[in-house]
Amino acid sequence: EVQLQASGGGLVQSGGSLRLSCAASGFTFGNYAMTWDRQAPGKGLERVSGIGSSGESTSYADAVKGRFTISRDNAKNTLYLQMNNLRPSDTAVYYCSRPSGSIRGQGTLVTVSS
Repeated sequence: EVQLQASGGGLVQSGGSLRLSCAASGFTFGNYAMTWDRQAPGKGLERVSGIGSSGESTSYADAVKGRFTISRDNAKNTLYLQMNNLRPSDTAVYYCSRPSGSIRGQGTLVTVSS
């Protein structure tokens, strides 16, 4: 069974940092590009960042460019999102996703207070 389990969310003050992790299982993690998506309260799903299967390429939404860093450890089947200089507008449920097959795991809530 393909599973993606995100963790690391929480409550942080504006300007603070958090590191999200996503543990993958049930498939060969290193063969797939992965993404982080988020859904803010009352809004639609937004693509935050993506990374190629070996980590050789990354992409970021304009809203997080320069503040967030996506990475992966294929030996540990884990995807990461380092989030710095957080803003209240970053408040959302964050999901890790495998675009191939439209797989999305359980999210983790990030709340940024002003």
